[in-house]
Amino acid sequence: MRETRRDHHHTLAARLVCDNQAVYVEDLAVAGLARTRLARSVHDAGWSMLVGLIEEKAARHGRTFAKVGRFFPSSQLCSACGHRDGPKPLKVRMWTCPGCGVSHDRDLNAARNILVEGQRRVAAGRKGVAAMPRQAETVNACGADVRPGPVQAAGCEAGTHRGAT
Repeated sequence: MRETRRDHHHTLAARLVCDNQAVYVEDLAVAGLARTRLARSVHDAGWSMLVGLIEEKAARHGRTFAKVGRFFPSSQLCSACGHRDGPKPLKVRMWTCPGCGVSHDRDLNAARNILVEGQRRVAAGRKGVAAMPRQAETVNACGADVRPGPVQAAGCEAGTHRGAT
């Protein structure tokens, strides 16, 4: 069982790191979760080991990795308008933001908030797990997209060279 879990963690961590340029995770209080009725599930999941492997493989492959602090209110913030609704029990899986009226799936909304917070941490040069970091600029001064649009390939670049090997 232990070797099977370890193999699965290595496979999953490698897939996440190879398929993504950046990986952002929430720093969970595993010791605290282990004292709840979910203790067996928490230990079976091996969250700490998985996060450690992802961090190690990301560093080896030159990928961005950041942890978002455990006190960041990822499931309390509306990912559309930023309104903070407050804590909700785990049985609440869907909720509607009183600020903008958008309906959210709890986990998907938290994932969006963790993505934005992780990007802010990386932009600010702070990849640790502090609770509430300062805001960082993630777009240019005008708010415009900084990537250039697609460009037509030159004649010598287009197509394949069948004779070149």
